[in-house]
Amino acid sequence: MKTYTGGCHCGAVRYEVDMEPEQAMVCNCSHCHIKGLVLTFVSPEQFRLTKGSEDELTDYQFNKKTIHHFFCPVCGVESFARGKKGEETMYAINLRCIDGLDLDAIPVLKVNGKDF
Repeated sequence: MKTYTGGCHCGAVRYEVDMEPEQAMVCNCSHCHIKGLVLTFVSPEQFRLTKGSEDELTDYQFNKKTIHHFFCPVCGVESFARGKKGEETMYAINLRCIDGLDLDAIPVLKVNGKDF
């Protein structure tokens, strides 16, 4: 696995994530669609917040309120989210916020989140 760095637009939020982004997910739910999120998912052990803290971020939840969409309070960018799939905690990484990543080289899976 490779370690990538990423964060928000203004730099108030920075993180490291260990991953092999072999596939990205694009969801058409009302939240992901309007934000233009391109996601991949990692376990908590693969994610390290290096600047800022979850307590300092704006936390937005909607619908079933199982996903914490974290936004930088300065620039408003959602560079990651945290949620549960069953009992397992996962981090959703916004691949648009990863430094130097070539998104065009990663296959995209389209998910119909409107029906959830």
